[in-house]
Parts: sequence; C-alpha cells; structure tokens
Amino acid sequence: MLRRRLSPEQISGKLKHMNIPDLRDAYVCRETIYSAIYALPVGELRKELIHCLRQGKSTRKPRRGQVDRRGQIPDMVSIHLRPPEVEKREFPGHWEGDLIKGKGNASAVGTLVELKSGYLILAKMNDATATSAVEGFSAALNRMPLAARKSMTYDQGREMTQHAKITQNTGVAIYFCDPHSPWQRGANENINGLIRQYLPKGTDLSVYSQKELDDIAFELNMRPRKRFDFKCPIEVMSELMAKYHEAPSSIH
Repeated sequence: MLRRRLSPEQISGKLKHMNIPDLRDAYVCRETIYSAIYALPVGELRKELIHCLRQGKSTRKPRRGQVDRRGQIPDMVSIHLRPPEVEKREFPGHWEGDLIKGKGNASAVGTLVELKSGYLILAKMNDATATSAVEGFSAALNRMPLAARKSMTYDQGREMTQHAKITQNTGVAIYFCDPHSPWQRGANENINGLIRQYLPKGTDLSVYSQKELDDIAFELNMRPRKRFDFKCPIEVMSELMAKYHEAPSSIH
C-alpha cells in the first residue's frame, strides 16, 4: 500500500475495514507504520519507503504535543452511535464540520459540508476558541431550513468543548470521530482541500468578512459534480429541500 502511495493513515483505516479472515482481529495504527519505516536500517528499502511518503523526509519530526486530548470534551457521543442513515446518506441534514486555521493558528474559519448534497457553508470565526465555535457554527447552521439541520460529525478538537450549546442553539446532534481518524469525515477533508485554493495556509483568515466567505462557498457550491450527474450542490440541496417541503429560496 505504501508503494501505491497510500499514506500510513489511509493504510491504517483501510486495514481496519478489510474483511480478511486471518487478519480480522489485527489492527495497526498510523504511528506504528511510521515508526516501522523510520526504524529500518539505512539502506535501499528504507530509502524507497520514505520516498513513498507524502513528505518524503529522511528524518521525522516528533509529533507536536504528545498529549492525548481524548476525554477533554465533556459528554461526547461517539460516531459509532450515529444513526445508520448518516453513513448511508439517505436523507439531507447531516453535516461534517471542521476548522481551517490561519497564520500562527490565530484565526480560523469553520467549514460545514452536507453529506447528501455536498453543499458547503463557511462560517467566520473570531478565533479558534470554543466560544467562537459556538457562535460561528450556530449562526451558520441556523441559516439553513429545519429539514437541513439533523446532525454534525466532528473530530475531537478542543474548540468543541461547548458542543452542547451548539445543539441547544440549533437542534443539531453532534457526533465525534475516533482520535486521529480523518477518514471518518472524508467529505469534509476533501472539501477543505478545495477551500485552501481560496484561503491558502499561512494567511490571516480574520481579514475575510462573512460576505466574502459566502461568495467563496457559493462558487464551490456552483461547481458541477460527477456524482450528481454534473448537477451542482446548490441545485441538489434546493431539490432536496423542495422534496422535504422547505422552500428552495431558503438555500443561499
């Protein structure tokens, strides 16, 4: 899998879901894979495998802050308790969320992508604190019709320590991914890559107004998608809301 250019994280996630009888109870995390690669003696195999990694660096920097943040978010509900309809994308209203951060992690923008339609919302944040997350995500979700507000899946970032307030403000149930498992929010991870074309890493995100963020989201929501037979997310979301008795005009 490394030779096929899969990252250790992707390999770890893939192995976890492969139905191989002899390996059914086996599991290896990404850190074990990294450790095994860099523990190899100097030679051609080590050089080849390091070259397969995205960064391809001969030495690995220690992970920042070796503190396990699990358990620091009160009353978390695991992704494994999420209704099956979310994974199947049967109905609209289920979102994946994240923060993209600016220069020095001093500024942030909230990202929300609706799973069935691919519809994107960008939420202006004052910073990356829990208070800003409550304000930003609550305002963003409340702009949507009630039928489009069912659940949100998020990672275990500390900005979500006040997640209960978001649920109280919006009615959206919040589920948390396993630690270090970005593939459990695959739609959001993919859209974040597209957003970075507009909001590059290392820039000050605080200079963008909500209107400017809305314009960026609108442009991405107007991109045709192959999986929708080249309809764009805004068309798909409007059709879904009409089907579920919400006025399409309420979709921006």
